[in-house]
Amino acid sequence: MARPASPLAVRELLSRIGDKWTIFVVLSLDLLGGRARFSELERAVPGISQRMLAVTLRSLERDGLVTREVFPEVAPRVEYEITSLGRSLLAPTQGLVDWAKAHWEKVRAMQSHYDSAGT
Repeated sequence: MARPASPLAVRELLSRIGDKWTIFVVLSLDLLGGRARFSELERAVPGISQRMLAVTLRSLERDGLVTREVFPEVAPRVEYEITSLGRSLLAPTQGLVDWAKAHWEKVRAMQSHYDSAGT
């Protein structure tokens, strides 16, 4: 029987997948058919810099959520593919996206109310 993860381990992993770009990269990779080149991902994730995309992809690769394949061609081609572990993150992530879409206006209204109250 597997030992339950310590709260510190859970916090570390949630911090990793809950950073600014990880969820967007994973969802974009899935929307692109599960496999994509760096430039395709860069176009699919608005606002991400090349450096931050590279850092995020390296972290995802290290965590086993993405694999990287280099094709030995002139002008080397690199493709990233979501792994089965990465796919297991899609359902809970989609749940968060759905929640955000459903509650965005309510949250914005509450923020405006709070800000106007001067609290």
